[in-house]
Amino acid sequence: MTETTPAAGNPAALVDRSAKPRSVSRLIFLALVMIGASVVFFLFKDRLNNEVMLGILGVLAVVGIFFMVSTVIGFVDIMPKTTADPLARAFADTHPEGILVTDEKDRVIYANHAYGRLTGSTSAAEVQSIEAILSRHRESAEAVYRLTNAMRDGHEGQEEFRMTQPLGGAQANAGPVHWYRLRGRPISTGLDDTKLMAWQLSDISHERTEQEMVFKELQNAINYLDHAPVGFFSAGRAGEIVYLNATLADWLGLDLTSFQPGKVMLRDLVAGAGMALVESVQAEPGLNRTAHLDLDLLKSNGQSLPVRLVHRVSATRDGSPGESRTIVISREEGGSEVHDAASAEMRFTRFFNNTPMAIASVDGRGQILRTNGPFLQMFNGLVTRDDMERGALFETVLRQDDRKAFQEAISQAADKQGDISPIDSRRADDEERHFRFYVNAVIEHSEEAPEETAIVYAVETTEQKALEAQMAQTQKMNAVGTLAGGIAHDFNNVLTAILLSADHLLMSLRPADSSFADLIEIKRNANRAAVLVRQLLAFSRKQTMRPTVLSMTDVIGDLRMLIDRLIGTNVKLVLEFGRDLWPVKTDLGQFEQVLINLAVNARDAMPDGGTITVRTRNVAADEIAQLNHRGMQVGDYVLIELADGGTGIASEVMEQIFEPFFTTKDVGKGTGLGLSMVYGIIKQSGGYIYPESEVGQGTTFRIYLPRHVEDEAEKAVAAAEAAATLAAGPDAAKAAKLAAEGPEDLTGSAVVLLVEDEEAVRRGGKRMLEARGYQVHEAGTGVEALEVLQELGGKVDIVVSDVVMPEMDGPTLLVELRKDYPDMKFIFVSGYAEDAFAKNLPADAKFGFLAKPFSLKQLATSVREMLDE
Repeated sequence: MTETTPAAGNPAALVDRSAKPRSVSRLIFLALVMIGASVVFFLFKDRLNNEVMLGILGVLAVVGIFFMVSTVIGFVDIMPKTTADPLARAFADTHPEGILVTDEKDRVIYANHAYGRLTGSTSAAEVQSIEAILSRHRESAEAVYRLTNAMRDGHEGQEEFRMTQPLGGAQANAGPVHWYRLRGRPISTGLDDTKLMAWQLSDISHERTEQEMVFKELQNAINYLDHAPVGFFSAGRAGEIVYLNATLADWLGLDLTSFQPGKVMLRDLVAGAGMALVESVQAEPGLNRTAHLDLDLLKSNGQSLPVRLVHRVSATRDGSPGESRTIVISREEGGSEVHDAASAEMRFTRFFNNTPMAIASVDGRGQILRTNGPFLQMFNGLVTRDDMERGALFETVLRQDDRKAFQEAISQAADKQGDISPIDSRRADDEERHFRFYVNAVIEHSEEAPEETAIVYAVETTEQKALEAQMAQTQKMNAVGTLAGGIAHDFNNVLTAILLSADHLLMSLRPADSSFADLIEIKRNANRAAVLVRQLLAFSRKQTMRPTVLSMTDVIGDLRMLIDRLIGTNVKLVLEFGRDLWPVKTDLGQFEQVLINLAVNARDAMPDGGTITVRTRNVAADEIAQLNHRGMQVGDYVLIELADGGTGIASEVMEQIFEPFFTTKDVGKGTGLGLSMVYGIIKQSGGYIYPESEVGQGTTFRIYLPRHVEDEAEKAVAAAEAAATLAAGPDAAKAAKLAAEGPEDLTGSAVVLLVEDEEAVRRGGKRMLEARGYQVHEAGTGVEALEVLQELGGKVDIVVSDVVMPEMDGPTLLVELRKDYPDMKFIFVSGYAEDAFAKNLPADAKFGFLAKPFSLKQLATSVREMLDE
């Protein structure tokens, strides 16, 4: 429909019932006449004689005065106001969008020409309300309904709807589809409770067409980007991938249908040390930066994809990392456009960035010219790509003490020397990390870097240094352990002779004799010495252990009262037991010594009192693997943790605490064997002990004992013993108790072959056994024992033999003896642990065992029990 407008002025509204016509000029003229008459009446009333004229002027004066007063108080308006401001009305009249105002009964109050154009109304009589027009069409009825309800509730709103035919009939350039936008808001007149509804209708078909065109263009751009011959991805501030195109997904073997933005991180796609190269590209605050990087990406099948990245990063104004956008160019060999030179460069770049060594080239001053990815990764925080662009020196990664040696190496490289000694150093900001630097002279200079003087290779040796230190400590501990074990063995022989001689003398004396008390004192001190020897053997892991399956909850709970008495009243003991602890297998008595020793040490570290906390819990194999303790085998363990709040242990002392005879206590207050014994018992039990301490804060010892899993044989034995005890009743239990205490009659008449290389022990043992009625033959070595057996024709009931002897030791003697006398009874006597030599014997070898040092009663009891079996 074509709209014609007046040539001059603004077009009037199509419908306007909001103002009533009034003759303003007439009202003003009448008001002036009345006011003038009033003035004349009051000024000239004394001079006027005509009564008629005087009456008329009087009436006019009264009316004029009334008009003036009414105007002042607002009762009469000289220029009545219309309901709309002329400027606002002119704006509404000429607005390009259709404007309609209706009352609550949907009667049209106002409509501009644009509304008539959109709805096909050419005169006031044809104008209809929005509800009347749009409610007839299915496409727009719901929109009008929602808006009308909202406006009646006092809310404004907006709806867009699509129609197959235009509202105003045929229109120029009308397309097959028309889109309209309808806005509505309630209006309050302010005069009374009357509310009006303002509607605004516009044809947005052209706008929608443009949006669809833009959308199609965007779709085409996305489609082109998805299938471009290069890859593309976009990452967020934390490195999360928010978009990648189909080309890159195809290269990496990723399924785009399952790709979720933000779930894949950039570090998951970059192979090797390439992430250090990516992270080295940093932008200045508020700016962008672009860098070209050659590295490998990881395919979903684990293979590497050589690529070149055009990596663009941004930074916020405060310097925080922003988003990044990256173009990925594949550099896989085999393409027709890949030249030999480019392939060679690609292979070298991959080797350069994927080598496990950190590599950097420097000039004669030691300035870094270029590096590979591992270098940036190894020395992250000390040197960055920006630092290199600003002329960073290589010495920034070295300690101050090692920089002189590095400068000497660079000088040698400048002189083209070929044999330059490597430099062992530590990281400048971390004394715990060790490195070895190899400096090689550059003989032939390239055109790209004519100033290149040396290539520096850096290898981290932290693990190697730690293993070397651990090996040295292990070797030292083994050497000390061997020495301690040898000393303990010799002492055991001496103590055995002393104890046997003391027992022999005590047998010939009465308690009233003057020497009896001295012999008792000799025996008591010999037993004290035997305790020290056992501690030495515990450290050397050669003590005698009787491992049983234990529950740490029961062991620690039973030991609580004893520990409470040992630590005193000013130290509090707190126990925190883990639930459902796994069983362990160790010697009960020995492990009690471990706990007592650690508790006493904790008490001594808190002279002013404090708290000792003992915790237990299960530690599964996966957690053990994460702990990464050196030398600790991965498996299930039970953790026993003892912590105090004492003075702590200095780091230089920590390295020596498990060495025998090392102590920080005053003279006479400690032997230095306590922790060495703890170390040996734990090791002999197959466990590990790790101390952790901070001076002034306290010390924590963590003991890991391997979880014991009963095999079928152990389960069968335990079940059989339980069944036998249950079936036999209380008498059997009483008999078992008597058997455990040992036989009361220690005499006998059997033939005993005593094999011992220590003459004092052999002589004392022979004399003691003969005093009990046994017939004893003696031998100094295993070879001599076989000769004695041959002379006696094998008429020997039992053999009591030492383990460590010259020519032929005890285990070898047992093996040889079993060949001719398979049923002969045999007892080993040794200061070493039973399992220290049992591993050299056949699995089915049967024998008894008596630990040195021993008394006469212990020797006689062992012989009697073995003969009675």
